[in-house]
Amino acid sequence: MNMNVTNIHKRIINLPKENISPLLKTLSTAHDKIWPNQYWPAIRFREGLVIGSEGGHGIIKYVIEDYIEGEHISFRFLEPEGFDGIHKFDISAVNEHTTEIKHSIIMQTKGTATLKWIIAIRWLHDALIENAFDCIENNVSKSKKFTRWNIWVKFWRFIFKTLR
Repeated sequence: MNMNVTNIHKRIINLPKENISPLLKTLSTAHDKIWPNQYWPAIRFREGLVIGSEGGHGIIKYVIEDYIEGEHISFRFLEPEGFDGIHKFDISAVNEHTTEIKHSIIMQTKGTATLKWIIAIRWLHDALIENAFDCIENNVSKSKKFTRWNIWVKFWRFIFKTLR
């Protein structure tokens, strides 16, 4: 069973792009201002944020395929088996006072990976990305946001914690 997946998350932040862009280079560092490490498995790359560096988080593994500091980073899935495609993070100016942050997955799932995506990974992924967007916003504004997890996210987090 194969499935085409396009999963896009966007958030508008009412600040200029130059306030948001510097955060991208902190990804996977000791001072990460994007990844919600306190709630999710840390994201790490063997050689840092350079094209060709392999890494990932939890069971998800990928290689950096494209990187433009402060604007864009793109990853190609290596694992789980059956995830064929990319995910990427973009920062773009809407106008001189407003920025859009965007995360996209564009892939085809194959075999049991399709079921894994539908049943569990999609729910966890969506929550993780919204929590990452919260981190970005919390690092550049006075607000302290936290996107609540739905029942499926809570369920799967409980199951995976129990299995450890």
